[in-house]
Amino acid sequence: MSRTKRPALWIATAAVVVVTAVGLYLFQPWRLFTTERVDEAAPAATGQAAAAVKPLATGSFISHEHETSGSVEILRSADGKATLRLTNLRASDGPALHVWLSDQPVKRDGGGNLDDGKHVDLGSLKGNEGNQNYTIPAGTDLNAFSTVTIWCERFSVSFGAAELKQQRA
Repeated sequence: MSRTKRPALWIATAAVVVVTAVGLYLFQPWRLFTTERVDEAAPAATGQAAAAVKPLATGSFISHEHETSGSVEILRSADGKATLRLTNLRASDGPALHVWLSDQPVKRDGGGNLDDGKHVDLGSLKGNEGNQNYTIPAGTDLNAFSTVTIWCERFSVSFGAAELKQQRA
């Protein structure tokens, strides 16, 4: 190989290494094969108010960018605290996944709209399988949000979403 081609080879090799490193960081492809299971107990009131935890809304996940299943329930305890509970969740693992309440409707053909309006970020997804609880911030108007989504912040896509159906008192 001539001496004039060596610098070009080194530059090309360095570029491939940089592109590969950035791609691995952004896409984290190994997460397609990882599972993080979380099994938290359902929130329960204590003492005399033990029967006072009541469901306000329920729903079932549909898939968007990745296969997602399970159910969601919003519970209110006697002290007024609201909790979002995911039950039997199964979703792909992914980078920067969060649980959101959204005011946008669930669309079967994709969830790209779920960040168009208002949303409340309940925090990072604790695990891509199992049963999990998320505290809903005090003062959140639950009537203003009709959807729960597993939202990938890195790529601005919904892995899956559930339409909330209000429970009758």
